[in-house]
Amino acid sequence: MEILAYLASALIGISLGLIGGGGSILTMPVLVYLFGVSPLLATSYSLFIVGSTSLIGTFGNFKRGLVNIKTALLFGSASISTVFFTRKLIIPNIPKSIFKIGSFELTENMLMMVLFAVLMVAAALAMIRGGKDETSAERERPKLKVEKLLLYGISIGLATGFLGAGGGFLLIPTLVILVGLPMKEAVGTSPFIIALNSLIGFTGDLGHFHIDWIFLAKITTVAIAGILAGGMMSKKIDGGKLKRGFGWFVLVMGCYIILKEVVLK
Repeated sequence: MEILAYLASALIGISLGLIGGGGSILTMPVLVYLFGVSPLLATSYSLFIVGSTSLIGTFGNFKRGLVNIKTALLFGSASISTVFFTRKLIIPNIPKSIFKIGSFELTENMLMMVLFAVLMVAAALAMIRGGKDETSAERERPKLKVEKLLLYGISIGLATGFLGAGGGFLLIPTLVILVGLPMKEAVGTSPFIIALNSLIGFTGDLGHFHIDWIFLAKITTVAIAGILAGGMMSKKIDGGKLKRGFGWFVLVMGCYIILKEVVLK
C-alpha cells in the first residue's frame, strides 16, 4: 500500500506538469485514503505540497515570460489574506461534531471530504469542458473590474483555505474573463498565485497542527519529481485530450467520495 501511495504522489506532480490547473485535486484523496492522514491535517499538508510543486512550475513559466506579476499580486492581495486568516482563525475552531440528526452525524472529517468531493466534481466538469473557448476568450481585453477581481480572489482564497486545493481550474477562467489575460499567460500566472496562496496559507497552520516534516518532505519531493517529468512528457502528448480524460477520472473519484462518506458510511 505504501508503494502505491508514493506512486500516486508522483502522479500528483505528473498531472500538474501535463495539464496544469486541476492536477492538485488528487492531493487530498491520496493523503486521506492511501496514507491514512486525517482530512483536516491533509488540507494542511496539501497546501504545502501544492504550493511547493506550483512554485517549481512557476520558474519555467517566468523564464518564458508567461507570468504577469502585477495581476498575480493584485489578485493575490485578496486570496492570500483570505487563505491565511481561514487557516489561522476558522479551521482550528471547527468542532469535531457539527450536528446530529437521529443516527446521522455530520462530523468535521465528513464535512471536509464531502466539500472536497464537490470541488472535485466542479474541477472535473471544468477540465472536461476545457479548451473549447480559449481562442474566443483572447479576442478582446475587457475593462479590469477590480471589485469583481477581489471578490473572486476571496472566493478562491476560501476554497483553498478550507480544502487545501490550489484552485487552478477556478483561477484560469477568472484571469481570462475578468482580467483579459491571454490563455497562455493565464495558465502561466495561475501556478504563481497558487504557490503564494498555498504556502502563505500553510504558515497559518503552524502551531495548530503537529507537522510530520519528514513525511511531508518525502511526499513533496516525489510530487516535484513528478511535475518535472510531466513537464517533459507534455511536449509529446496532446494536452487537450489528456485534460478531458483526466477530468472524467476526477469526476468518478469525486462521486465515489460522496457515496463513501455519506451513503456507504
